[in-house]
Amino acid sequence: MKKLISCCGLDCATCDARTATIENNDELRKATAANWQKMYNVPDLSFESINCTGCREEGVKFSHCNVCEIRKCVQQKGYETCRECADMETCQIVAMVHQHVPEAIKNLKLLNQ
Repeated sequence: MKKLISCCGLDCATCDARTATIENNDELRKATAANWQKMYNVPDLSFESINCTGCREEGVKFSHCNVCEIRKCVQQKGYETCRECADMETCQIVAMVHQHVPEAIKNLKLLNQ
């Protein structure tokens, strides 16, 4: 399966929101919303909002993408991902993602190799 790496390094190909969107699967949307409500403490997250084709892919984006500081930073610098930034490993903007999902920084390091 092709890896779809987000700006921060998350693998969009393994994201339930993307899968639910691609498959138009409302049951997966509901399960994802319920999981994210607990995981991210957003009890009002609706299953209808679970739509995303991937951070760097054409198409619909999850609402958080519009306010994501990591994505904004990457776009403002004209990069595709944080991988292109010399400050990637010390950046405070992306640090929380890399702390909680160490695979994300590994994904970025493996890009273009």
